[in-house]
Amino acid sequence: MLKVVVFDSGYGGELFADYLQDNLPIIEIIRVIDWRNAEKILSRAKDARKVAEVALRPYIGKVDLIIFANYLLSITSLKYFRRKYKTQKFLGLQLPHHNTGRDTLVLTTKAVAKTINYYNFIFHLSCRSKTLALDSWPAKIDDGELTSAEISDSFRSHFSRESFRPQDIILACAQFNDIKAELKACLGGNPRFHDGFYNALIKTCKILQIRGGVGKKKT
Repeated sequence: MLKVVVFDSGYGGELFADYLQDNLPIIEIIRVIDWRNAEKILSRAKDARKVAEVALRPYIGKVDLIIFANYLLSITSLKYFRRKYKTQKFLGLQLPHHNTGRDTLVLTTKAVAKTINYYNFIFHLSCRSKTLALDSWPAKIDDGELTSAEISDSFRSHFSRESFRPQDIILACAQFNDIKAELKACLGGNPRFHDGFYNALIKTCKILQIRGGVGKKKT
């Protein structure tokens, strides 16, 4: 059976692992969730890379694929891991391709928003966009403590005096996939959500040579 490691620092990794398992039941998923170092993995790219390398050392070269369910690691450290460990396949959640032309809100963390990769992503968007760096949210989602009232207050403080009303929501933090219903209720309307889960699924199938994403390995 094909073995895939999903690495993250919190509940977002569990969400992505569940998503992958639901769509690719023929693979064995090994969850490496480093809860103890969650703050380091979310806040600084260099620290995240060091922590990930230590946690993944027992699996490098022994599994078919390692996936970072963490946007900061994915957009800053994939090249590092691929160059250093040439025989191991790596993949990560990436910012989605997005050119709908509709007002777009990106929900992420400060560490991601400060990277050159993120700057380039925003620069090439063909729409009005706004970024909210919500560093307190991931830990609260992990602990089940983020309330709808707190979500509403966060949006109210940013949008109450603006005409900006997002129609597209980019979730650039895996944990945020768990609160889509709450986000939709707080924002109103019928916003479209975009994240890196589906794209990572398609790339996983390609890397592992799984035909059609239905569990049939290419011959």
